[in-house]
Amino acid sequence: MKKPKRLASLMERLKDGRLHSADSLATALRVSVRTIYRDMDELTAAGIPIAGTRGQGYRALASITLPPLNLTETELEVLHLGLAAVGAGAAELPELAQAAQSLSAKIDALLPEEGHAVPFGFAGHPWRDAAQGFRHMPAFRAAIRARQKLRVTLEDGARHDIRPLKIDYWGRIWTCIAWSETAGNFLSIRLDTVAAQVPLPGLFVDEPGKRLDDYAAAPRP
Repeated sequence: MKKPKRLASLMERLKDGRLHSADSLATALRVSVRTIYRDMDELTAAGIPIAGTRGQGYRALASITLPPLNLTETELEVLHLGLAAVGAGAAELPELAQAAQSLSAKIDALLPEEGHAVPFGFAGHPWRDAAQGFRHMPAFRAAIRARQKLRVTLEDGARHDIRPLKIDYWGRIWTCIAWSETAGNFLSIRLDTVAAQVPLPGLFVDEPGKRLDDYAAAPRP
């Protein structure tokens, strides 16, 4: 049984309020007792309230349990954006920021291992400021929809006139695939490195060599 399904099964068994020994859980899920100990440590670290210790048994204390949800990548991005926004207000709203951190960790613990090489959870060094990138996201999304060129200034002082083509979400950072009129090639711009952006007059149209399909077909270094 894969870990996400196993963790969900553990929560289903624990939420009945009764005490479950590690041995009985291991037998029911057909894993080792050591695996159960690791899973319990992971659930506890994710902020899920579990009472009990090794050798005594476990039970869940959560008063609210949500049914399983199937999220699209876009829905997951929206959820992460909201949590990042709340988590960024640690100084002003410490209680909500802590809850956002806890919720993010719970989601990270239950995401499938396959296809999610980058964790969902809040970024640590060197990406702890990556959530700032979403402040530019509305402008980039609007430019992509309208096919509007942008003049982008990066934190290192570099400036590019770009055709924004697509925003990619990597769990902790957001990047924009763009054609740079300035450099004459494709760029992958981390939104958290954007210092400023302004729309340029006029819209762009598809041209061979400057389209998203061309970027996808281009060899990577």
